[in-house]
Amino acid sequence: MPGLYIHIPFCKKACTYCDFHFSTAKHRDALLDAMGSEMIKRSRELGDSPVSTIYFGGGTPSLLEPDRISEFVQQARDLFRVDRDAEITLEANPDDITAERLNTWKSGGVTRISLGTQSFREDRLRFMGRAHSADQALRSIALIAKAGFTSWTIDLIYGLPGMTLGEWDEQLDIALEQGMPHLSAYCLTVETRTALAHQVRKGLVAMPEDDDQSAQFDRLMERMEAAGLDHYEISNFGKPDHHSRHNTSYWDGATYLGIGPSAHSFNGNVRRWNVSNNAVYVKALAEGTSFCESEELTAVQRTNERLMTGLRTALGVDLLKLEVDALRINSSAFQRHVSNGHLCLEAGRLVLSKAGRHFADRIASDLFVTEDDR
Repeated sequence: MPGLYIHIPFCKKACTYCDFHFSTAKHRDALLDAMGSEMIKRSRELGDSPVSTIYFGGGTPSLLEPDRISEFVQQARDLFRVDRDAEITLEANPDDITAERLNTWKSGGVTRISLGTQSFREDRLRFMGRAHSADQALRSIALIAKAGFTSWTIDLIYGLPGMTLGEWDEQLDIALEQGMPHLSAYCLTVETRTALAHQVRKGLVAMPEDDDQSAQFDRLMERMEAAGLDHYEISNFGKPDHHSRHNTSYWDGATYLGIGPSAHSFNGNVRRWNVSNNAVYVKALAEGTSFCESEELTAVQRTNERLMTGLRTALGVDLLKLEVDALRINSSAFQRHVSNGHLCLEAGRLVLSKAGRHFADRIASDLFVTEDDR
């Protein structure tokens, strides 16, 4: 079933590693009103299909007044067939969490909080440019746990410069002590045009060796398995019934509609992306001109996307859904990854082994097909 993504492009400050579209502007009403207009303009694109998930991403959606989130939820219910039990997720930062805000979000329809913790160490938070403290992270988790949300999750980052297995174990100990039902854990990557990339280029920061990051990923998998959290996607672990339904729909290739500057949409054949400029976006909505670009995917592109996203999941890739026979075309690469124990073929599905999860993107790219292959 379709999902609805609402991009709130505001942050208090820039994190050193982030390359998402955002603004630190404090005047937000014009943009938020334009997003409401876009939702009305595109309300028929999903037809009568029921919306099963709504996701407020960013940026930092928790920066908005809580009532504004509630207004977006209500507008979505007015315009679309939103399931009564829809999963409605709000990304939030610890420094925005209060009992009052949590109550307003919950009464306004939010069912799940995604908390951008990233680390429980003050030095690491300062290095990443985060606006919250370690104490705020712990206090916010306690408040979320008491607020009665259907589900909640925290983010952590590993592969940091100088991080040892001991430090990573300490971080996982603290996270598990909070009784979290879900964890998203990401290896730090250096994205172009970020402060971190500048620091690395200048020699101010030395990124860890691949072996160190790999060892931390192994430890992550071991600890989460022992704690009873399913490793259902490369970076995501959840207790049964706490997997992210919204993100899972992306990996399954489901239809989703994206609202807001830089938001993406997909209907199974056409991918569409909004302009990544707040002023241009607002002006275009006001004047009724175009604010997005799109492309129709070929069978080859759809096949490669299914390989890329499906191999990241525990369920793997259903070969019957591949429009191009990638395993025949790339039989040597397929056999190589099977023989080295990184890839398995189980009941018509292509699945990574635990060892293969280290190389998900590489294995997928080895299986990609080109238009000339057909």
